Amino acid sequence: MPPAGLLARRVVRGRTEPLVRPVRPLRAWTRWLHGGREPQEEEFPYADVPRPGRKWERKPYVTPMKVLIRRAKEERRARQEAPCRVLEHPPANGLLVPHLVEVAHRVHRARERLLSGLASLVKGEAAIPVKRCRFCSEVHIGNIGHEIRTCEGPNSASRNSLHVWRPGTVRDVLGFPYCYHLFDRVGKPRVVHKEKYTVPRLPAILELCIQAGVDVERYPTKRRTRPVYSIDGRIADFELDDEDGSSEAETSPEAWSCQSPLPQTSSACTAHAGDRTEEITVREMSSRTLQSWLEMRSGGVRLMRKYGVVTCGYCPDVQVGPKGHKVRMCKASKHQQRDGQHAWQEATVDDIVPLNHVWHVRDPAGDSVPLANELKRYYGKAPAVVELCVRAGAPVPAQYRSMMRLDVVPPARDEYDLVA
Repeated sequence: MPPAGLLARRVVRGRTEPLVRPVRPLRAWTRWLHGGREPQEEEFPYADVPRPGRKWERKPYVTPMKVLIRRAKEERRARQEAPCRVLEHPPANGLLVPHLVEVAHRVHRARERLLSGLASLVKGEAAIPVKRCRFCSEVHIGNIGHEIRTCEGPNSASRNSLHVWRPGTVRDVLGFPYCYHLFDRVGKPRVVHKEKYTVPRLPAILELCIQAGVDVERYPTKRRTRPVYSIDGRIADFELDDEDGSSEAETSPEAWSCQSPLPQTSSACTAHAGDRTEEITVREMSSRTLQSWLEMRSGGVRLMRKYGVVTCGYCPDVQVGPKGHKVRMCKASKHQQRDGQHAWQEATVDDIVPLNHVWHVRDPAGDSVPLANELKRYYGKAPAVVELCVRAGAPVPAQYRSMMRLDVVPPARDEYDLVA
């Protein structure tokens, strides 16, 4: 029998296990590499400064085309197997998703607080100056506009692509895209071209909250208590055929606006907080505003997982609902081939809450010196709301640290050609 040291395996309780075991890393050595603390994984991936896309290219698809084709085939096969069926899953059956009603109310309240906070930061006593280009949509947060040559407006070649700055407003910092309001998102999910001026328009994030369960008196919507039917792919609603008429009374916009209390608006919040407005400093206001913006975006992501939102692949127009509208108002690339109609595709949260990136200023105290065009590769960027709140004293969010390039020290103007 060979010695025990020459055996490749040994028998322990009827099982075989290898003699060579994995060596555990030295915890003291690992802690020393990370500055005396346990290593922590990054919660947010690295995000570089975004580059603007080309105007003639289509936006990338959120869901791959092969997945969309497979879903369409499965839906067509399901319609062929059961031509008449009851839609079971909300919100496709006309009912609300119960666990998202509170999320919609939180998003709506966060939007009201965000607009109120931005108004106080831009127009208040300790207002932070906002600049906007006269010929393009470029925005800058600071006393003096930058000298980076990125203007693409009219006659930009004669100005060497330099911006012409003028005072900006809250809409320049955060502008919500508008969409058409749907009174019945299941029974009539599309707006035709003849209804272009008759159907009201409202911010897309507000329309998303209304469809998810928020009741706004100005924009009534139909609420159902029973699921709808699908007959050969068409929606059939038999709820109004009840003899007692109870369903008609429950689904009327007036009844629902009375049953569900309206969320507090910005005026109501300011009325309740009228006594403590003097105690809130600019730093606290900026932190609350930034937190409201992050809460609104995170809540919008949760709502968009269930409620459909589509956007045009070539222009920034959006529509909240299962389908896009039929209004011929697209003026982007290849609109002649589509007769002015939009090329609808799945939207993201950046389409209903645009980021509007601006250049980040590292030293607000030295804002008298504008950003140089030669050093633009050393500068970082951030959404306009984040840059405004950070300038007011709010902490930098972790997901935007890499984009703002806080670890990069730009050289002086007379030293940029000496840097490799």
